[in-house]
Amino acid sequence: MRGLMIWVRLMVLAVAAACWGATVLAEERLALVIGNSAYGSVSPLDNPVRDARLIAQTLEGLGFDVTLAADTRQIEMKRAIGQFGRKLRGAGEDATGLFYYAGHGVQSFGSNYLLPVDVALADAADLDLMAVEAQSVLRQMASARNRTNIVILDACRNNPFEAVADLNESGLAEMKAPTGTFLAYATAPGDVALDGAGENSPFTEALAREIVVPGAPVEQVFKQVRRAVLEQSGGGQTPWDTSSLVSDFVFAEAAPEAVMSAAEVQEAQIWRSVKASRDAMQIMLYLRGYGDGKHADEARGLLSELMAEELQGSAPVAAAPAAASAPVVADAETAMFEAAQGDGSKAAFEAYLMAYPEGQFAEIATVELAAMRAGASQDPEAGGAAVAAVPKAEPAPVPLPEAGPVTYASPLHSEMPQIAGLTLAEAVTRSPAFPPIEGLPESYWKGQACSSCHQWTRERLCTQGNTYLSLNMQRSLGKQHPFGGALKQALKSWAAGGCQ
Repeated sequence: MRGLMIWVRLMVLAVAAACWGATVLAEERLALVIGNSAYGSVSPLDNPVRDARLIAQTLEGLGFDVTLAADTRQIEMKRAIGQFGRKLRGAGEDATGLFYYAGHGVQSFGSNYLLPVDVALADAADLDLMAVEAQSVLRQMASARNRTNIVILDACRNNPFEAVADLNESGLAEMKAPTGTFLAYATAPGDVALDGAGENSPFTEALAREIVVPGAPVEQVFKQVRRAVLEQSGGGQTPWDTSSLVSDFVFAEAAPEAVMSAAEVQEAQIWRSVKASRDAMQIMLYLRGYGDGKHADEARGLLSELMAEELQGSAPVAAAPAAASAPVVADAETAMFEAAQGDGSKAAFEAYLMAYPEGQFAEIATVELAAMRAGASQDPEAGGAAVAAVPKAEPAPVPLPEAGPVTYASPLHSEMPQIAGLTLAEAVTRSPAFPPIEGLPESYWKGQACSSCHQWTRERLCTQGNTYLSLNMQRSLGKQHPFGGALKQALKSWAAGGCQ
């Protein structure tokens, strides 16, 4: 089964290689990949050669010119490293170099050594004569003075020389990375990595999977590898890395995207927030602002779906939590909203909504933005076309009589028949006088309570009413509303009296 998984992965990589091969890389990519399994004098390992082959095939699919060496003796390892250094030096300063090693590795007196398959050691003093110092690889790569080098060592599986004096330390020591180098280890310094019970080590298996993710920076790739290995090992193995990179690097280039204007980017950001909310009111407000936008059809479809669920009673429209269970608003949110009110611009309210898409003032900010857009689209001096269909204007709001303060339970005095004689508590349960969105089928709004979209509670109404007391919100009192401006005026007067 595991062999089948590896075969499927390689087939996917072959297809990916054909796609990525069409993209001409700006820099040359060179890699030396070594895997040593068949040791003679020390314990052999099952997976390093298979690991090396998997990484070599994966890197080839990503545009690397790969040299693969398996079960190498010391002379072969040193020759391959020397040739790799010469090739990298000839590739130019924009080249990327990558060295991968899987096999036995040990440390002695703070230096790391990679073990060839013919290593035979009885005295620690002979280690540099019998093995390959890892630092020699870094020296070869640094001598090329190229922009980016990556060194990956899956070489801490166990210490085959525990019986040799001065060689009883586990794992590898952390090395200093020359400028422009990313160093990755299969496990933390001084720890032992797993060879793996399957066909590949946990580290290499995760690495081969993550480096093909399009657009993922090298730092993100190894962070994901670390998470995967920690999970698979139950916290027993922690991959480690250190970096002195000065340039950005990705293994797999992201697919090119169509260039969007600033307005399109802004609309896309707002739509993502609205869509995630699954809030009918937010979708209606989005459509008022972007009725002809790129996502308008999707918005209408989602709105129809939510309205159908509401009418059928199969599922409630998703909404913000009730005020009683809402968390206390942080000072930063209140300050940002007050700053948006003080500025009075679309940009200020949009900035607030980006920061707090589900904040306490989000509905108010969204309504204000919709009012601004509607006003701008109808202003002949603004020179812009209408961004959304807006129903015909209501008459100017009728001022409330001064006979007494508006309370939550007192009848409202208004020429609007929809709310005349009702209390605020009753008014918010009534149906709208016209569709909240031009062209919305009557079955979706006629006879439906406004509270189906608005999550109106006494606390939320009080918050909205207090907003209308601000000088910056006065112009919104006469803006289009299913009950005209009369209900807004009532909320304002109620808030002025302390929401009694």
